[in-house]
Amino acid sequence: EEFGKGKSATGADVALLKAENFFLKYKKPIIGAGVAILAIVLGFLAYNQFVKLPNEQKADKALAKVQSWFEMDSLNLVIKGDGQSQSAQNIVKKYSGTDAANLANYYLGISYLKTGDANNAIKYLTNFDGKGTVMTNIAYGALGDAYMDAGKTDKGIEFYKKAAANAKNISIASLYTFRAGLASEQAGKIEDAKKYYQTIKDQYPTSFEASTIDKYLARLGVLEIN
Repeated sequence: EEFGKGKSATGADVALLKAENFFLKYKKPIIGAGVAILAIVLGFLAYNQFVKLPNEQKADKALAKVQSWFEMDSLNLVIKGDGQSQSAQNIVKKYSGTDAANLANYYLGISYLKTGDANNAIKYLTNFDGKGTVMTNIAYGALGDAYMDAGKTDKGIEFYKKAAANAKNISIASLYTFRAGLASEQAGKIEDAKKYYQTIKDQYPTSFEASTIDKYLARLGVLEIN
């Protein structure tokens, strides 16, 4: 008797038969899809094991020298290298997609900012991903500085505001709120400047900027200093 065709076949038998018939009918595409998914998974694992991991290790090793130059403020070496060890630019190009290349973008951006090349500072800092850490805010603040150096005051204020958005870090929030105030004052946006300075006084009273903020508020006529 053929499976599932007998009078005693139960509902479960019928369901199993339908499933079997479905698989037989669509066996090739089902197996093909399974193989394709398996190939993708295995390919991903192979990439991480044989390509990405070794690349990360090589990039990390190369970045160590760049970090030491950066800490010593040897900014031209960060940008161009010394002919023996790789520069941050080399790391960005050669190890694109690695965490080390991402961090190299930050070192490059800050180095260009300090050496007066605002356009390259903007380019590399924009490519840096701080992954939600406090470095995100620091990079935004540096972008604000770079845009101000490039004469783009509105963009500078925009990034100072982004940098200050992390109120968990009072020092950073206060610093870039203050710079947003100065930039607004420079742009003739006096009411905005007043708001930024008042924010420092009200929300960050223990910050370094708060110790002298009354002077700036007085300058804009918000209060008087005896």
